[in-house]
Amino acid sequence: MTGQEPSGPRDVAVVAFAQSDHRRTTDELSEVEMLMPVLHEVLRATGLRTADIGFTCSGSSDYLAGRAFSFTMALDGVGAWPPISESHVEMDGAWALYEAWTKLLTGDADTALVYSYGKSSPGPLRDVLTRQLDPYCLAPLWPDSVALAALQAQALVDAGETDEPALAAIAARSRRDATANPHAQLKGPLPHGDYVVRPLRTGDCPPIGDGAAAVILAAGDRARELCERPAWIRGIDHRIEAHALGVRDLTDSPSTRLAAEKAGAFERPVDTAELHAPFTSQEVVLRKALRLGDGVRVNPSGGPLAAHPVMAAGLIRIGEAAARVHRGESGRALAHATSGPCLQQNLVAVLEGDPR
Repeated sequence: MTGQEPSGPRDVAVVAFAQSDHRRTTDELSEVEMLMPVLHEVLRATGLRTADIGFTCSGSSDYLAGRAFSFTMALDGVGAWPPISESHVEMDGAWALYEAWTKLLTGDADTALVYSYGKSSPGPLRDVLTRQLDPYCLAPLWPDSVALAALQAQALVDAGETDEPALAAIAARSRRDATANPHAQLKGPLPHGDYVVRPLRTGDCPPIGDGAAAVILAAGDRARELCERPAWIRGIDHRIEAHALGVRDLTDSPSTRLAAEKAGAFERPVDTAELHAPFTSQEVVLRKALRLGDGVRVNPSGGPLAAHPVMAAGLIRIGEAAARVHRGESGRALAHATSGPCLQQNLVAVLEGDPR
């Protein structure tokens, strides 16, 4: 099934979105305790109960929790009895949403609950993320996630596609926009900071923090019953690039471009784009791959530079884009999620509201 076939035979929409307040640490909360208020909020927005949900899918990482099958504990917050139809992906929640979307297209369910969560604070996140790398040649060198992003940033600088002042401006805009986001971890004017790994400074990098998010999907007339202005998923697709960084052009993202093409993003202009660009330099790459002009509002929520709960940040991009459609602030929005080093895996969704 390709990203060009979301409307047949059924239209599927995001009808509700909720997220936690993202914080540097949540030592006093377990994953379940962090997640439960978010689940209650998203269900309350639609008037649904857990028993009314046709399919449930979650995204998380055992590496962050430090124990195998940690996602089963989160089911305590959902309520798995009486038995529910449930699935899990060891990925960002955006990929859980993709699975739920396909489930609704089959007609096996009319509604779906998608949630994701991540606590990055307990361990050294930069080292934990090295486990995504090729285990034979690259991972044994222990290049951390910021160092790899810095290689990508330096490649962009060397190619003349950006410079440090331009990256600083992206960071400043993101933090400024985050002042209107009550859930953001960082907001307002902040110093760009010292170098972490040159050319990336503190302001070019995402904050480490804990958080959770959830959305509800519904199909056809059920979506209109649950939401005054549903955010219809007009296209969604995800692609992956080579695992080996040495065979990739880090100044470009062909997988993002292909996913956007298959999702129909280039058929008509979008007015909003929520980009999962954890580093300022990656926004430069994504803007080019997605052909976003100056008239597109990018990351009005503040984006991942303002809050970046690993395994939930991509789902939040879809949720934030959908929320703007719900409020009538966007007619056609693009949402992007990524996973892996230097934009290795990319998902693109296009959401639209009904014409007014």
